[in-house]
Amino acid sequence: MPVMDTAVAREQALDAAEELFYGRGIQSVGMDDIRGASGVSLKRLYQLFPAKEQLVEAYLERRDVRWRGRLAEFVERQEGPEERILAVFDWLQAWFGEDGFRGCAWINSYGELGATSARVADRVRAHKRAFREYLAGLVADAGLPGALAGQLFLLAEGAMVTAGITQSTEPAGEAREAAWLLLRAC
Repeated sequence: MPVMDTAVAREQALDAAEELFYGRGIQSVGMDDIRGASGVSLKRLYQLFPAKEQLVEAYLERRDVRWRGRLAEFVERQEGPEERILAVFDWLQAWFGEDGFRGCAWINSYGELGATSARVADRVRAHKRAFREYLAGLVADAGLPGALAGQLFLLAEGAMVTAGITQSTEPAGEAREAAWLLLRAC
């Protein structure tokens, strides 16, 4: 089969998986649901992803690249290093307000499969590690103490969990205010 056909089928499958896994939860979505939503035959789907776990892993990897890219693009528009740190929380607030927001895909995935799938747990840990490292870079650029990165990470993660549960954008604003207080204290 031509490479382009494989790439198109893969993207269609991942698009469907992302919509269904994020919207309904991983365990409630079967491969037949992915087939129906993607238009990719079940045989072809299993050729691309021999196990559902591999599809989940690919979904998380692709979402990670886009999520971190969108965040960085937003943050980099800010002029000063401290403004870039606070912009993380502004971006989170905008994300929390998007239609269909259901919390953090990686936290949700870990909650569903972290105890039973080492591959999914590894993808989640890689995403969280990359996010924390991103914050550490912002903190270093601002010339602030390195320990601040972990504190900002916990604020952001707590805001994600709370926003997912409450379906509110307020946790991002509250976390931003706490981040601002931490910046003032440094």
